[in-house]
Formats: sequence, C-alpha cells, structure tokens
Amino acid sequence: MTRMAQPLSLVADVGGTNTRVALAQGGAVDPASIRRFANAGNAGLVPILRTYLAEAGSPEIAGACAAVAGPVDDGVARLTNLDWTIDRNALATATGAEHVAVINDLQAQGHALGHIAADCLRPLVGTAEPLRAASPQLVIGVGTGFNAAVVHDGPAGRLVTASECGHATLPVRSAADLSLMRFVETAHGFAGVEDVLSGRGLERLHAWAAREAGRDDGLDASAIMAAIGRCDDPVAEATGAAFVRLLGTVAGDLALIHLPFGGIHLIGGVARAFTAHYERFGFAAAFREKGRFSSLAAAFPVSIIEDDYAALAGCARRLAEG
Repeated sequence: MTRMAQPLSLVADVGGTNTRVALAQGGAVDPASIRRFANAGNAGLVPILRTYLAEAGSPEIAGACAAVAGPVDDGVARLTNLDWTIDRNALATATGAEHVAVINDLQAQGHALGHIAADCLRPLVGTAEPLRAASPQLVIGVGTGFNAAVVHDGPAGRLVTASECGHATLPVRSAADLSLMRFVETAHGFAGVEDVLSGRGLERLHAWAAREAGRDDGLDASAIMAAIGRCDDPVAEATGAAFVRLLGTVAGDLALIHLPFGGIHLIGGVARAFTAHYERFGFAAAFREKGRFSSLAAAFPVSIIEDDYAALAGCARRLAEG
C-alpha cells in the first residue's frame, strides 16, 4: 500500500530585524527550504510570504504558523520593535492554509524543546541532581528584545504560556543599579528589563558605563561585544559585567517564579554572543544569589540553545500537535 505524502505547512519566525520562512511536513522543517528576509523595506509579513511561496513554486499549503516577536492577543500579533501587525486571517489569505496559528516567538521556542539536536544545546549552569523530565521548562530569549515562556508537558500535550516579561521593571539592588535605572528611564519614562537586556539595551548599558567613567562613547552592540572580547577596555568590561550580572539576576527571579526543574534555556543572538563571557562575569553566582532560597535556585540547570532555526521547528511542532 502506497503511503500518501504528508501535507505541507509553512512556518515563519518573525523577529524585529529579520524573518525566516520554511516549509515543513509532519512536524519537521525541511532545512533546504529555509530562507531569511530582511524586514526593512517590507510593509509586513504578507508580501514576504507571497514572495517566498512564488519562488518555491506556489506549493499547496495546508497549515501555517507564524512566531512573532511581540504580544499575541486572540490571534493578532503586534511586533514590539517594528510597526507590523499580523493576524490569522492575513496568514490564511497569504498562504491558502486552512489550519493557521499566530504565536509568540518564545512560545515557538518552547514547542521546539525536545526536538533540538543535542549538539545545539550548550550547558551553562549545572546541578547536582538529574533533570526532572515531567517538570516545567523555561525559555529565556535575549536578542532584539527580551522575553520568556514556560513549557508544561501533561497528559493533554504541551502547553507553552506566553508573557511579556521583558517589560517588567529592571531590578535594583545597589546604588549603581539605581543610577542605571535613572539613566535608562529618560528614554521612555520607565526602565524595563528589555531596556538593558537586549541588543539595544546593551548599547544603553555601555553608554551609562561610559558616562560613569567620564567618557562619551557611542558604540553599537557588535562593537561593544568586540571590545568585551578584547578584555582591554574598562568601560567594556564594566558593561559586560553589569549585563551578565543583571541577566543572572532576572533569570534567577524567573526561575523562582516558575520552578523550571526541567531546565532553563537561553536563546537569541545576544544570549549566544555572551557565551564566552558568562563564567568570567559570574552568571552562575548572580543566578543563584537569592539569600535563603539560593539552594533552591541551584536546583535549576541552565543551557544555551545554539540553533538559529529552533523557532521554525517549534512552529512545525505546534501545527503537528494541533
């Protein structure tokens, strides 16, 4: 008996800077079909998808899922760092798909857990105890923006909850933190986590560190990371140390809120850029510095996801799971 070919799905990872699009079958992404588009110069997601499908030979699409870097409310997503709105109806019209979903990009990363190659998971903070397979997991994204999602696996399947925790208040534990908060809040009247722990946030953090040192530097994120890597600039060193300490603090706070005994996973370009610097800047110590609850914080392992296409895989799994 000849097996019928599984229907095609279209999956898209819509970030603040770029959009990745691919085809999938049976919950698996076709690596050869992946394409990346710059968001600049495009009026929205629909023209990108139409271009992609035309160049792919206009295949028949049964399902479509878009992971969006912004809040999603009743199937309507608004990008946090780009003036785009994406909804289910537009996604269905652009692709011809009957089964469509619009989810937050961190939710997509959560759906990808368990479907990421082992060599794309780099351990960062270990624990003395083994992972608890049925326990919640936490995905924390640090890139153009900052956000997190919690992953719950149960008898009814996987549930990945959405949030916008990048816009929670930046933690303040010292006079230096208060100075940073006052510096950052001049831009929008409020100092949120994402205002420091993101690509643009890194630039604000460096500008603050430069001011504290009596300098007037204006470096972009890539130049700042290069300076941190050289280990020869006091302002860059102060920037890196503050960034890693604050990321450890926020990640530890999220861990105590959600109790992810199944593991914590850092994703995103900025999170990965700091891979060589977490240990020397004390990420683990900042993550576990929770007073009498430090031993509880030490029970949560942390890894880095080194897979640029994990969100696409998560979209494919989301469609396959129904």
